[in-house]
Parts: sequence; structure tokens; C-alpha cells
Amino acid sequence: MSVNNSSNVFLDSVPSNTNRFQVNVINESHESSAAADDTDPPHYEETSFGEEAQKRFRISFRPGKQECYDNFLQNGETAKTDATLHAYDSHTNTYYLQTFGHNTVDAVPKIEYYRNTGSLSGPKVNRPSLLEIHEQLAKNVAVAPGSADRVANGDGMPGDDQAENKEEDKSGGVKFGWVKGVLVRCMLNIWGVMLFIRLSWIVGEAGIGLGVLIILLSTMVTSITGLSTSAIATNGFVRGGLGVIVIGLSVVVTTLTGISMSAICTNGVVRGGGAYYLISRSLGPEFGGSIGLIFAFANAVAVAMYVVGFAETVVDLLKESDSMMVDPTNDIRIIGSITVVVLLGISVAGMEWEAKAQVILLVILLIAIANFFIGTVIPSNNEKRSRGFFNYQASIFAENFGPSFTKGEGFFSVFAIFFPAATGILAGANISGDLEDPQDAIPRGTMLAIFITTVAYIGVAICVGACVVRDATGNINDTVISGMNCNGSAACGLGYDFSRCRHEPCQYGLMNNFQVMSMVSGFGPLITAGIFSATLSSALASLVSAPKVFQALCKDNIYKALQFFAKGYGKNNEPLRGYILTFVIAMAFILIAELNTIAPIISNFFLASYALINFSCFHASYAKSPGWRPAYRIYNMWVSLFGAVLCCAVMFVINWWAAVITYVIEFFLYIYVTYKKPDVNWGSSTQALSYMSALDNALELTTVEDHVKNFRPQCIVLTGGPMTRPALLDMTYAFTKNSGLCICCEVFVGPRKLCVKEMNSGMVKKQAWLIKNKIKAFYAAVAADCFRDGVRSLLQASGLGRMKPNTLVIGYKRNWRRAPLSEIENYVGIIHDAFDFEIGVVIIRIGQGFDISQVLQVQDELEKLEQERLALEATIKDNDSEEGSGGIQGLFKKAGKLNITKTPSKKDSSINTIQSMHVGEFNQKLVEASTQFKKKQGKGTIDVWWLFDDGGLTLLIPYILTLRKKWKDCKLRIYVGGKVNRIEEEKIAMASLLSKFRIKFADIHIVGDINIKPNKESWKSFEEMIEQYRLHESCKDLTTAEKLKRETPWKITDAELEAVKEKSYRQVRLNELLQEHSRAANLIVLSLPVARKGSVSDWLYMAWLEILTKNLPPVLLVRGNHKNVLTFYS
Repeated sequence: MSVNNSSNVFLDSVPSNTNRFQVNVINESHESSAAADDTDPPHYEETSFGEEAQKRFRISFRPGKQECYDNFLQNGETAKTDATLHAYDSHTNTYYLQTFGHNTVDAVPKIEYYRNTGSLSGPKVNRPSLLEIHEQLAKNVAVAPGSADRVANGDGMPGDDQAENKEEDKSGGVKFGWVKGVLVRCMLNIWGVMLFIRLSWIVGEAGIGLGVLIILLSTMVTSITGLSTSAIATNGFVRGGLGVIVIGLSVVVTTLTGISMSAICTNGVVRGGGAYYLISRSLGPEFGGSIGLIFAFANAVAVAMYVVGFAETVVDLLKESDSMMVDPTNDIRIIGSITVVVLLGISVAGMEWEAKAQVILLVILLIAIANFFIGTVIPSNNEKRSRGFFNYQASIFAENFGPSFTKGEGFFSVFAIFFPAATGILAGANISGDLEDPQDAIPRGTMLAIFITTVAYIGVAICVGACVVRDATGNINDTVISGMNCNGSAACGLGYDFSRCRHEPCQYGLMNNFQVMSMVSGFGPLITAGIFSATLSSALASLVSAPKVFQALCKDNIYKALQFFAKGYGKNNEPLRGYILTFVIAMAFILIAELNTIAPIISNFFLASYALINFSCFHASYAKSPGWRPAYRIYNMWVSLFGAVLCCAVMFVINWWAAVITYVIEFFLYIYVTYKKPDVNWGSSTQALSYMSALDNALELTTVEDHVKNFRPQCIVLTGGPMTRPALLDMTYAFTKNSGLCICCEVFVGPRKLCVKEMNSGMVKKQAWLIKNKIKAFYAAVAADCFRDGVRSLLQASGLGRMKPNTLVIGYKRNWRRAPLSEIENYVGIIHDAFDFEIGVVIIRIGQGFDISQVLQVQDELEKLEQERLALEATIKDNDSEEGSGGIQGLFKKAGKLNITKTPSKKDSSINTIQSMHVGEFNQKLVEASTQFKKKQGKGTIDVWWLFDDGGLTLLIPYILTLRKKWKDCKLRIYVGGKVNRIEEEKIAMASLLSKFRIKFADIHIVGDINIKPNKESWKSFEEMIEQYRLHESCKDLTTAEKLKRETPWKITDAELEAVKEKSYRQVRLNELLQEHSRAANLIVLSLPVARKGSVSDWLYMAWLEILTKNLPPVLLVRGNHKNVLTFYS
């Protein structure tokens, strides 16, 4: 089904009716009808499908309205002839000027029209308005004509078909609830290696107050950043009692951070990918794709950190039993490598086994933590006292409350070591694809894990700080000698002298012994088991998280080279390839074997991820999109923004060069993804903010009056489907690109129901065609009862605020002599309508015409045949491999029925296919003409015939063209009318005006012989052109003449022809001058003659346009709305 649209109502299409029609291709011979001209420069012959097209295409009309008649109100008054006009007409209050020595209202370009009111350089003169030269010359100039043809605003019924987004149904896959899926994982990941190995050291360095601050600061950064899964650890560098305040503040911030992430998680369905999914769906693929790689890599490195922590504990046990394999560093590498291999085996076995292992490890971990707290109240023995453990002592708590940094350590260095412990809050979110209800599980499990782990971290930090001194020798004989001055030392007051630790290194105490918790606990091996549980569970969680996040990133196909890792295996879609990649990365960092070296690297990567997660929450809130409706409503966007800024700042404080590298990598990835423009649309907050920005700017524009300096052509282009008239669109785009609005418009004519359905179905496709071809334009379509009504609707309703079209661009109607009356009335009528709405008009004419819809139709047929041929070849190959020679013979028999005698090569096949469809059907000249404005125009000229002052649009458009790369080699030649005896004066005046406008030109020509009569041959050609449309009432009796007028009111009367004879002479004469001066120009820009309503009939006006532009290079007939578009004021 096809709808008759603009392609069949105007421009160069074959004769057709306004009804809906269907085109059937008939294979017949085609003969081109090109005619030759030996004159030099070349004759511009107009060739298209023409007459032979009517033979090849059979038009079958469908039911619908065949014609649409526009009723024009006539007042019966005859327009005054030029000879009867005076300088001033008392009836119409209109000044009549001498133009080219001829009486007319139309004025030639003058500098006075462009001056400001009250200008010191001279008086400002108002040119005749478009209304004055367009309306009828009568006493009562009514606006009534055409008012009866107002377009009723139709209610376009949207399509009922709506795409349904169905979620993937992974039947048989293991899904976890909020406890096992989120709470357990977050607690295990937060209670990582830092709890048992580094927490005591952090308290020793920073003190209890600052230690708690560091714990809560880490959680704060994580929380405000939007992760909200960090447990409150023990790093803080606040002196004295402020530590408790900071702890409380950090707990609040951590909670807010958890709420921020909860807000994102509860704003729609959450799928696999964790942090990457949240960022990408909120901020778009550019941010998500860049941070996704970094976040996955950070998780892979975290595996190495936790495994190294586990290996350190094992090596310490080997030291105690004197069972070292090589040396401490290499032993860590060996044990770490073996451990990561075992963890990989558990992960590859599936999520079920991994979940069971996590539960077992959590039980062990809880027992170990309980064992520590029990050990703090068990009375200490001499051996433990010598190592610094004295049970709860107020003096020890007071001594350890403040910081005591060793050489090379400081607040942020200790913070950098501890911060990775806060990253555990994402352990549940990272496996979002394996959760039964991520929206409920992630907020609930994460928030509860934050609370529990915060209490545990703070409790352990306070307890260990109140029981163990910073330095101890481990020698039970280092007791206090009588008379010794303790100088406030807590250990001295308790009977031990550890003063030599100030001068030589000691092995025990908070700052020296990483196994303090084992010593304090009631049963040491349980702490060791807890260390194993904490480190292995965290490593296992990270080993699962990294491949899951990476797989989600690869599935989105943002990085096409990584598509290999998107494949999943088994009922749970396990990313086995991602596991192997994570294993390789982890092994590389395990070989470093230094936990303090690995931790800062992870800190920067995670901080970058957290910054974007928190920024996502802020950005989604700030964009005020109606789609931002999180179920978790207790959040604050400014807290999230503060967290994002804080993360970025902390990155540089921790390690400035690592932060710079992280930002460079992220920026590079962002630019890469932006350049590649992945074909995804996730409704990101970036899109929402872009809309808000555009809307605010559009509204702001409405508060500012238009200024002539900011004028730019904003065009409605009647292209129909934009792909059907590419040359028309290319020419318009040449002077609107990056400077003005361009709307490609199409009118669907016929039954409303069918029209609306087809219109809606093609909207997205045609806008996508514009985007694909990198044309910055919009596509708009309307359904109407007739073409003119549709265009009238577009002229009135298109645009937004100040961004409204001010210029109508149409193609010249080449088939006007064969077209039905209704089409001519519509075509000329839309020009009248544009002038009525004070919109400029540009009519473009090229020799071959614009419409290539028939070529596109043939190409579609060829593509279908080619696809069928390829499918048949594939079938032959498949049967050849399966059935051998016997199968081939059978297929050849089938092929014989299809008239296929051989399988040609790809090149030969395309040639043969085209030959079978008759090469003549491809009008080569038409195809070449459709791309002529895409090519770079060689050195030449753009001839501007600025005959009438329309405000400057006739001059502005060619000037803009010379700024384009394709037209920059073309020079402007200006042609203006003048008097024979004042050529030099007028040339100097025009040169002065152009210089004031700062418009460069190659030459100025004053044409003084415009108003002389054309030669007899040219005039005879014009008379023959209009002969069939003339009424010839003067040759008939009065009764017969009146009857003919009633029956054919559209015909050209003798009275009308006599009244505008001078103007007809001018159009014919102008064509002679154009042939003489501009035949070799690359482009001609010419003032469009205006047909006064009621005085010039439609057929006569079309004859003017035809004779004016006949046998010329591409012509732009331009008429502005008679308001200034040029100024010489700054």
C-alpha cells in the first residue's frame, strides 16, 4: 500500500492523481529520450522518466478522494495596469516606485531599507511589505481569500501497536534471596583481610579516635559515592574525642550513601552487571562503558589483594613452625597462586557451590569474631602481657586514643591501605543478575550489612585499642625496675618496660604485629580460621563479581572487540571466559606479593567507580525526568554530589599520579565510546538533561526579541520522504547546516485512517535515514485531505518558539503542463499561503528533476532478487555437502525450473541481474543529478540576480553557500537592474552596500535593458506554451464567453494577459539575459516573481516560472518575507 504524498503533487513526478495509488513494475524495453544541443556552453536538457515512465508504470488508484478543490473568493475587480499607476494611490495608501524605469510596487535593493530608525548616516526607508505586493490592488484589501480553506486540526490516532519488553526467562537458573545473595556476600566482603590483619595496625597508627574516623570516612566516601555497602572500618585521623563525633557522622553518611544506591536500584528492573549496570543505565553508555572496564579490573585486582592477605597469614604460621619453603615473599606468591587456582575451581563449578561455600565461610567468620570478643575478657597471662595485651585498661584506651604515625605514614596513606575494605558493599549488587528480586534485595541486604559490619568494625577497633599497647618486646623479663619513671606510659604503669622499642624495632604491639587478634582471642586457631574465612570469602566474591560485571559490559557490545567474553555457559549463564581473564589478572598482581602496594591501586579504581555511581544518583535527580521514580525515596541528591566530589578529591590525596592515570584511562574510554556511538538507548539521565537544557534554552529564546544579526534561514523542505529527493535536501542543507533549522516534510493525502497508519509507521525510519546520512534535520509528516491543506498545517504549526521556520523550500513542478488542475492549484496555492504567513519561498529547479522514488523502487526489487539468489546458492552448497553428486543433480533440476543455468560470480551476477531488469530503467542522468550537490563544486560562479529587495534573503543564501566546503571555490557575481543612463552610479551604490554588508563579490553587473521587449522567437515560444490554457473570450460572443468563464474559471483570459503583459515580457526577457550572462554559472539565484492574488492565474504564473528558468543551470528562485535579514550595524 502506498500513499499519494508530496512526491505526486509537486515537483517533477509523472502525471498522477491526488488519490492513493499502487505502482506495479512492468518489464518492458526502455529508451532514453535525451536530446542533444551543440551550443556552447552546454544546453540544459530536462530528462527524467518522462513519457516512457508512463508506459512502464501502471497506476491503479484506490478508493478515496480524487480531487481537492480550493475555493478562492474573488472580488471581481480588475487589477490596475502599470500604465494607470501613479506615484501614490489614495485608495490603497501604497507608494509606487520606478523600478528599471517601470511602474511597480516592488522595490530594488537600497541601503535606506537597512538603516536603523534615527540613523545619522541617512533616513530609514520602509520597503513595500510582502502584503502590499502580494494582495490584490483594490480599495478593500481583504484577507478573506483562502480563509474558507483553513485546515482543521486532525486528531492523529497513534498506532496501537506497542513494543513489549519481555524479560529474559532463565528457567532452571539459580536465584538468590536478599540474605544469601546480598547480606551474606556484603558482610563477608566487608569483613575482609583488613579486619584481622590491618585493623590493629590502623588503630596503632591512627589511634582509637582517628582509627574509627578512618573506618567511617571510608564508609562515608563509599556511601556518599552511591555504593553504600562499605562497612565502617578502623581508619581515622581525628585527634582526641572528635573521633566519636566523626564515627557518628560517618555512620549517617554511610547510611545516606546506601540510600543513594538504593534509590538507583529501585528505579526499575535491575539486571546483571552490578555497578556497571547502574551507571550505564543512568548516565548512558559513554560513562558506563568507560567505568565498566575499570570497575571489572578493580574487582580482579581485589582478588589478588585478598589472596595475598590470606597468603601472609599462612606464611606467618610457617615462620612460627620454622617451615618456610623459600623466603617470605616467594612463599606468598606460591601460596597465593595455589589459592587462586582453588577459588577458580569453586567459581567455575557454579553459583550454587559458590553460595554454599560463602555460607560456610560466614559461619566460621562469625565464630572467629565472637572468639575475639571473648578473648578480650579472659585474663591475660605473662606471655600475652609481654606482647602488649593487658585486657581492658583505661590507661591503654587513653594512650591509644590519639594518633602516633610512624615515619612515612600519614592520614591518607593509612586511609589508602584501609579503603578497599569499604568496597564490599557492592558484593551483592555485582551479582544483580542472579538475584530473585534485585530491587528489594540490594537495598535491604546492603543497608543491613552496613549496620552490622559498622558495629563490628567499631567494636573491634575500640576493644583492641583498649587492650593492647602500641609497642611490646615480647620478652617476659622486660618488667619495670623499682624507681623507674614511667613518663605516662600505660605499659609501664602495668609493670612492663617497653621503652627500648623507641630505639630499636620490636615485633609485638599494635604497630608491629599483624596477628594481634590471634593473640587476644580466646582460642588463637579460630582467629586464623577467621582470617582464612574473611580473606577467602572476599576473594571468592570478587572473583565472581569481576566476570559478571565484565560479561554484562561485553553483552551490551559497547566494545566490539570484547564480544568474545559475552558468552555464558550452563543454566546460570556462567561467564567462564571471564573467569579465566580474571584469573590471569589476579595471578599477575599476586606475583607483586605486597599488600600495601596493591591496596592504593584498588583504592583509585574503586573511588572512580564510586564517584560515578554517586553522580548517577545526583544526575538522575537533577534531570527531573518523570521516569526517575525510585521506590526508595529517602535520599538527597546534594549529598550524592558531595560524595562524588569527595571521591575525586580523595583520589588525588591518596595517590596523585595514580589518580591522573585513572582519569586519563577513563577519559580515553569515554572518548572512544562516544566516537563509536553504540546503537543503544537506555533512557539515560543524560538524555533527560539534554531535553531539559533544550527546553530551557527554547523558553529563554522566547523572552528575547529576534534581531536581524541573528537571522538564519530556517527551512521547511517539501521533500516527501527525504530519501526520494536527495538533491533538494542537499541544496537546502547546504545553507542550513550548523546554522539553521531544517525540517523535511511530507504530506500524506487520502483516507485519514490509511494515511495516519502509513505516516506513523515511517516516521522513525525516515528520521533514522537522516541520522545515518549525517544530515542535521528533522522529519515531519501530516495527513490531510489535500496537499495544500497539509502544507498549510505545516507552515502554521511547525517549529517551537523562536525556532520556527521562516522559509519554505520546494522543488519546481516540471510536469505542470500535464498535471491535473487540482495539483496546479495546490502548488501555486502553497506559495500564496507561505506569503500570507509571512514566510519566504525558495523554489529550486534542476534539469533532471528531483524525484528518484522510481529508481529506489527498482533498486528495492533488485535487492530482493539478489537476496533470493544468494539464498538459492546457499541451499545448493548445503545440499552439495550433504547429498553429494546425486543431490546436486536434483538441485540443478529445480534450478532449471527457475531458469538458472549456472551460478555466476558475485560481480557477474549483479551485472546479469541488472541486465535482466533492463538497464534502461536506471535513468543515469537522474541518478547523477540526485547527487550533484553532494560533490565538491569546481571553480566557477554563483550568479545572484537580486532584482527586487526582499529583505536580503536572495543575497544571504548564496553568501552562506560560499562558506561551505563544497562551494567555497565559487565566486559571487551580482546582477541588479538599473537604468541605462545611470549604470556607473548604481554600480558604485551597490558595491558600497555590499561592502557595508561585508559580503565578498567577484563582480557587479547593472542590467539596464530588462524592460525592453524580448525577441519574437522567445515571445512566440511563450505564447505557444500558454496557448492551451487561454480562454480567448474576445474572439467569441458575450454569451459564449460568459459560459466559458463559468465552466473553466482557471483559464487565462485575454483581459488578464493584457493587464500583466509587461510582466510577462519581463520574464521572457530575463530568460534571454540569463542565457546570455549566466549560462555557464554553477548556480543561479534569482528573485522569485510574486503573483498578485486575483490578478495572475495559476497557469500563467507557472508559465512565468517555466519561461524564466528554462534551459539553465540549477536555479534558486528566492523571495524573502520583506523583513531585513541583513544589516551593516555591529
